[in-house]
Amino acid sequence: MNRFVFLTVIFFSILLMGLEVAMATEEPTYKVLSSDNSFEVREYAPMIIAETMITGTMDEASSKGFRTIADFIFGNNHLPRSKESAKITMTAPVIVTPQSAKIAMTAPVTIIPSNDSDSFADRQSWSISFVMPQHYTMETIPQPNNSAVTLKVIPQRCFIAHRYSGFNGQSTIKSKIEETIQWSNSHHYRMIGKPQLARYNPPWTLPMFKRNEILIEIEKPN
Repeated sequence: MNRFVFLTVIFFSILLMGLEVAMATEEPTYKVLSSDNSFEVREYAPMIIAETMITGTMDEASSKGFRTIADFIFGNNHLPRSKESAKITMTAPVIVTPQSAKIAMTAPVTIIPSNDSDSFADRQSWSISFVMPQHYTMETIPQPNNSAVTLKVIPQRCFIAHRYSGFNGQSTIKSKIEETIQWSNSHHYRMIGKPQLARYNPPWTLPMFKRNEILIEIEKPN
């Protein structure tokens, strides 16, 4: 087998692996309220998330947070009213959200572009979360043994989603957040949440096949 044929086989093997994972992975349920090229306004159904808070750079927090929650879903847990553990099916996406060191206000805070577009570059505190499979309730889902992992019920919410492919360097994230904010402002949506980075693919996925999204929560459109 010559070098070209070998590389071609490897390329399509990786592609098929990525497609198989994408097809088999459960994602949150949502309804598309409107769409415009790479932008969608979505209404997400209530969900349960597993979340951990990590300090460090975004890359450090993403790696450590992924391992922490993966440890939980792969068996470091116990069933309700039991000492037995259970594996939880992997879902997508993994969501990265920068956290402020300040105590959060209870009222929604409107996003200011000049601050939030830089938030992924200068923050040292992060929330890393996975959405849990839909068939679970808080009464049936396995409970984490690690106190660093918490389970939360997230109510129905609306988001602007801006989809793109490729790597997630700081400059790319900043520009995609700015584009999302500008699109939101031009369509007169009121933003009430921090920008979030949602990543859907395994690390080995080729850049052109990676699915990334910037998500920003908004008030439900009338």
